[in-house]
Amino acid sequence: MNRRLELQSILENFIGNSNVYYQPPENLKMEYPCIRYYVSDITSSHADNINYVNTIGYEIVVIDKHPDNPVIEKILGLPLSSYDRHYIADNLNHDVLRVYY
Repeated sequence: MNRRLELQSILENFIGNSNVYYQPPENLKMEYPCIRYYVSDITSSHADNINYVNTIGYEIVVIDKHPDNPVIEKILGLPLSSYDRHYIADNLNHDVLRVYY
């Protein structure tokens, strides 16, 4: 299975619904609480002048009307994850995390 689709499935399981959006277009009306994510980095490891392994980094944004969403701690339980920042926009709480998966 594609690694991104595996991550999609994990995030849907964490949030308990299918409101998980990968690189959504600007005109898409999202339902809250939700998770929005996109590729933010690709780290490559080299050996013998060959690109050996690519690790894809995702910026994950948990969007909710409530400031304390339990999904944040679930995501932080994933290997190679970290919390970046919190901000409020349009009366919604946005928690930004980074995950290499």
